[in-house]
Amino acid sequence: MSELSNAIKQICEEKGLDEKSVVATIESALAAAYRKDFGEKNQNIKVEFDTETGKSKVFDVKTVVEDLPPEEIEENVETQNLASENLASPIDAPKKTKKTKKKDVETQNLASDAETSDVGTTGQSEEETPVVEEKKFNPKTEIQISDAKLIKKTAKVGDEIKTKLEVPAAYGRMAAQTAKQVIVQRLREAEREMVFGEFKDKEKEVVSGMVQRREGRFVLVDLGKTVGYLPTEEQIFGENYNPGERIKVYIKEVRLGSKGPEIILSRTSEEILKKVFYLEIPEISNGLVDLKAVAREAGSRAKVAVSTDSENVDPIGSCVGQRGSRIQTIISELGGEKIDIIQYDENPSKFIANALSPAKIVSIKLDEKEKKAFVKVVAEQLSLAIGKNGQNARLAARLTGWKIDIGEAKIEKTEKAEEGKEGGEGKKAEKNGEKKNEKNNKKKTKKTKDETKDKKAEEGEEKEDKKDKEKKETKEKIEKKEKKAETEKEKAIEEKM
Repeated sequence: MSELSNAIKQICEEKGLDEKSVVATIESALAAAYRKDFGEKNQNIKVEFDTETGKSKVFDVKTVVEDLPPEEIEENVETQNLASENLASPIDAPKKTKKTKKKDVETQNLASDAETSDVGTTGQSEEETPVVEEKKFNPKTEIQISDAKLIKKTAKVGDEIKTKLEVPAAYGRMAAQTAKQVIVQRLREAEREMVFGEFKDKEKEVVSGMVQRREGRFVLVDLGKTVGYLPTEEQIFGENYNPGERIKVYIKEVRLGSKGPEIILSRTSEEILKKVFYLEIPEISNGLVDLKAVAREAGSRAKVAVSTDSENVDPIGSCVGQRGSRIQTIISELGGEKIDIIQYDENPSKFIANALSPAKIVSIKLDEKEKKAFVKVVAEQLSLAIGKNGQNARLAARLTGWKIDIGEAKIEKTEKAEEGKEGGEGKKAEKNGEKKNEKNNKKKTKKTKDETKDKKAEEGEEKEDKKDKEKKETKEKIEKKEKKAETEKEKAIEEKM
């Protein structure tokens, strides 16, 4: 393998391009360089390049067309010469355009007069008359069949005739510069087309990316081969996008701009929530649990309806996970957004009641023609059913697809009176019971106090008795000692005598 072929393969690996497209860019660059130094006016230069040997072949390629009258050929040549002059001298172009504008206006007026006369005579409209496009002869890319047979006797209309040209030994400096510019431009275009095609296939999908930086009101997200734009209206309110942080984004739109493919991303789409549920909950990805509907207000709250056909699987429990482990990972992925998981039911009244949870529903009336539901709740549950700023009712309506009107349920007077009587009797009984308990407690406390006093008195008497006994014992001991001392003295005196 030559150095050139190695360099081409290296470029293909770095840019992720096809080798054929790179070789095609080199051939177009060589054709531009040849046209710059050695090409003639009406030559359609094509180059065939061999990557192994590094040699090239130059051809003038033309397609065979039918013979045209010489007058039409001269008119086509004149128009092409005028076009080339206008491109070459842009200063003189306005003067020519003014003259041509006058001629165009005159021809348009004549054409309109002719059309009105035709309509008056024949009575046919402009739409009914077929428009025939005139074929123009281009001497750069086409050759007449009479001239083609001089080169090749078996030439037919539509064939391609290649005339081999001499390959120059070397190109000039300007030609090399143009070839370099063509190669760089074509490689960029090929890379842009490849990136555009890859992400166009991923449109309306969820991908993961890394936050690169904030530029004005846009957040730039690195998607690997290119950078996506996250506009303000597609960002979650209050969410911080720190550089280097990995986030999941929804590819909303892919379009070609002046600087390449533009990829518009979103963080507020409901598809992100669905995708995260599919990734984090294996029962949903396996098909055991169906994700029926999703309603979301990004950054604040979302409702998800799930169901299952198998009796042994709990759809809500499988989504929540052990000690809420699965739902916590989903909430953290969405920046702390609250998620309500709801049991789906084919009965619309039950489904609406589940969607309005945690509020308890008294009654539901359905209007199937207008697809409207009239829901009644207790006065205490009314604010809970509506939610903060009507969020709970709004999400329930989006989740079920029904218009929901929430009202207060009216309770009859007799029921209220009975409830009041029962409540009053109950309160009186409670008060009497409390008073009795207080009296019993007071008696108990008095008894305990008396008992403690008696105990203390008995203990004091016992202590005094003990002290008296001890005093008597000490006195008796002292007296005994004194008697012993006296007897000993008497004995000593008698012995001396």
